[in-house]
Amino acid sequence: MAGLSGAYDETIGLIGGMSWESTALYYRLINERVRARMGQLHSAPLVMYSYDFQEIKEMQYAGRWRDAATSLAETARRLEAAGARAIVLCTNTMHKLAPDIMSKITVPFIHIADATAQRIRAKQYRRVGLLGTKFTMEEDFYVDRLRAHDLGVLLPSADERADVNRIIYDELCLGVVTAPSRRRYQDVMAALVASGAECIILGCTEITMLIGADDTSVETFDTTAIHAEAAADFAIG
Repeated sequence: MAGLSGAYDETIGLIGGMSWESTALYYRLINERVRARMGQLHSAPLVMYSYDFQEIKEMQYAGRWRDAATSLAETARRLEAAGARAIVLCTNTMHKLAPDIMSKITVPFIHIADATAQRIRAKQYRRVGLLGTKFTMEEDFYVDRLRAHDLGVLLPSADERADVNRIIYDELCLGVVTAPSRRRYQDVMAALVASGAECIILGCTEITMLIGADDTSVETFDTTAIHAEAAADFAIG
């Protein structure tokens, strides 16, 4: 396939819809980066499947991870069959199922935690505060991936984790952004910094809708932007 600037392009397969609010950010950010690097009217070659997030949330909270794994792996396989040369899962939480997805494809899987950890290590930080869904914060699949990059991970308290998770599902996934929720996140991040966090990972692709660089005294790492940039760079080749 004729690609960008006469090279061969690398079509990206996006697994989205978790939620569509953040998937829309992925689409914009990927194409903005390609245009910034390539100029003119260039944009990214993409194929995408977008889930009904209500169904995914019900699987998550019912513990039906095997059903979710089967579905996501099949979606990734179909995206590869449609021409994708790498798979991007547009969510942090469902990276719990990354091994299941990777087992069904032959093309690279661009892991959000790896891309984020590499960016953090390049800045020479070693102790990170992590915000995300309760699954991302409380289970091993994400924290262990960060630790594999020699990062120490600090988590909010149980009450803080509950609030962070509630705001994601009950507000941000519905496109609702409020000042009280921003203040709550600011307080949670301040507590992480007081505990020794040198930077903060916005480890849910919706959090960037609520929190920016000015909301905490340390550097934040937006996993949505980082993951989208990694995808765009792969597309450029």
